[in-house]
Amino acid sequence: MPDHEVLAISAIAHIASDENLLGRFIDLSGLDVPQLRSGLTDAGTQRAALEFLAAHEPDLIRCAEVLLVDPADLIRARDAL
Repeated sequence: MPDHEVLAISAIAHIASDENLLGRFIDLSGLDVPQLRSGLTDAGTQRAALEFLAAHEPDLIRCAEVLLVDPADLIRARDAL
């Protein structure tokens, strides 16, 4: 699995670990929790999660801090998907 996919899945885990983020992501993406779970390895779901984070810089920065990566790494992963 390419690094950008691993990073995207880690970002989804970060989103899912925070009730507020998860609620906003579900509202904006139209996905429900079962669809999110089943779509973990789907490039579209991964890209949607990274787009969601990129749309709100504080969320992007917090996710990058938690994952111990540079926020630009999340953007590069989004662009690679």
